[in-house]
Amino acid sequence: MTGFINIFKEEGVSSAYVTNRIKWLCRTPAGHMGTLDPLASGVLPVGVGNATRLFDYFSGKIKTYRARFRFGVTTETLDREGDQVFGGTIPSMEEIQDALPRLTGDLEQIPPKYSAKSVNGKRGYELARAGADFVLTPKKVHVERLSLLEQTGADEFSFEIVCGGGTYIRALARDLAQLLGTNAYMSALVRTRSGIFGEETAVRLSDLTRENIEEFLIPTESVLPYPVLGETDARIFNGVCVPCVNEDGRYKLYRDGVFYGIAKAENGFVRAEKKLC
Repeated sequence: MTGFINIFKEEGVSSAYVTNRIKWLCRTPAGHMGTLDPLASGVLPVGVGNATRLFDYFSGKIKTYRARFRFGVTTETLDREGDQVFGGTIPSMEEIQDALPRLTGDLEQIPPKYSAKSVNGKRGYELARAGADFVLTPKKVHVERLSLLEQTGADEFSFEIVCGGGTYIRALARDLAQLLGTNAYMSALVRTRSGIFGEETAVRLSDLTRENIEEFLIPTESVLPYPVLGETDARIFNGVCVPCVNEDGRYKLYRDGVFYGIAKAENGFVRAEKKLC
């Protein structure tokens, strides 16, 4: 069994729990394509079987979120799991709107201290829980769009964020508040899209059984945005780099009509880059 299951993860469960459940249902190895924190819900694509070899092809894909930020208060975790510390004003929608362009494009983002980022071999959340004093190195992220949707409470606003992989939405709440001279934390988060996987086609884990899971299995080749390579020298299946007339780029590679994997063309030659069958 090979392919993808597009899961809509519920709040309160970990991405690892979802993946382990899929492993049990499919009786085959599985891995998720981009973790979601337990307090978040939304789209969690899970690769089954050899589809897990495609992680690197999906890790940088554009993701879309709906988030709520609460202002005038923060927490050490930058989400609702931490102890609340009050302080700061509640900005107007106009003030927020004016600040948003400064948090779009290519950014240098400091990850939250309560994160899986490592410092000298230790996870940030481990050091933070131990009360250690440490600094995380900024990382490059890309925010394609950060839109204010509506005010959802006296001190809370909702946003839509379209961003590249590795972006911390909690850190955007912190950084937006700093631009406005106040504090904030992320009070809710839903991932509505991860690459080609959207919430409109996602299935809840509770709806899956060993008897029906194959009905929800998305074929590997259908999620790859590459053209078909076409006729080529059969030596490519033996790891040989063979001549081709194709433009540089990646292609879906078939053998005797069966999807084989991903080929990469470069400078007039093509090779099998990733075998999936």
